[in-house]
Amino acid sequence: MADVTASDAALRRFLHGLPGVDAVGLQARAAALGTRSIKTTAKAYAIDLAISMIDLTTLEGADTPGKVRALCAKGAHPDPLDRTVPRVAAICVYPDMAATAKAALREAGAPEINVASVATAFPAGRAALPVKLADTRDAVAAGADEIDMVIDRGAFLSGRYLQVFEEIRRVKEVCRRDDGTAAHLKVIFETGELQTYDNVRRASWLAMLAGADFIKTSTGKVAVNATPPVTLLMLEAVRDFRAAVGVQVGVKPAGGIRTTKDAVKYLVMVNETLGEEWLTADWFRFGASSLLNDLLMQRQKLSTGRYSGPDYVTVD
Repeated sequence: MADVTASDAALRRFLHGLPGVDAVGLQARAAALGTRSIKTTAKAYAIDLAISMIDLTTLEGADTPGKVRALCAKGAHPDPLDRTVPRVAAICVYPDMAATAKAALREAGAPEINVASVATAFPAGRAALPVKLADTRDAVAAGADEIDMVIDRGAFLSGRYLQVFEEIRRVKEVCRRDDGTAAHLKVIFETGELQTYDNVRRASWLAMLAGADFIKTSTGKVAVNATPPVTLLMLEAVRDFRAAVGVQVGVKPAGGIRTTKDAVKYLVMVNETLGEEWLTADWFRFGASSLLNDLLMQRQKLSTGRYSGPDYVTVD
């Protein structure tokens, strides 16, 4: 599909030629999938699966090395009293904390947990391209296994699609290391600012054409973050993209997913839309901080029959 990105006009024609989104139908299907119920055995499996898909996150101005190390310890052993609990998929931090997280995970005996670092002037994305590339380069050099970049929503909403495409492509380039390996690139749309479902579909295809390994809903820093209809639309986009070009891309809803009930709804949505192949941390993630606590409490309730309450888990 190289001709699609040969010019701004060609890319615009392609993106605006995508089928329009049936908003009513999309919302109805997302709502219907959210009503599916699962039984105790399946729920126990779903809870462990959801834990293994979490990008455990701290993205605050008050973050300290001590807080990041504590988060890494929790990600490595979510329940210190029960070592059967799975480890999380990644620890997500700002670039200046990536090296701290990498070292802490090694010390915790969990080097297989990835370090994800936000970059490209997260969360607003308001910086010149050289600054965004330097931000990404520094994160990769510090040991980040994954880069969560934000698109320039102003450029996208103004119709400067090729500019957004080139920015993603250039960030993808600097994710490559000298040894030939590369940090995986997650592209954040901030869907709450994209205004329409059609724009979410266009952004999904644009990012995948530019080389995104994952497409991600939100930064978690705005009023409207991940929603079931938007996530369903993105799941359909990665399904259609693989059918068209043979490349599989992951999906990460982030922001506002706080309960086990919410997480199970998203897992059902993935299974029904994409199948079991996508039900791994390689292809689906939750961007969350408080979700893990609720999953742990629900897990203990299933195993003991007692609900432990919030004092059972650490306060992040």
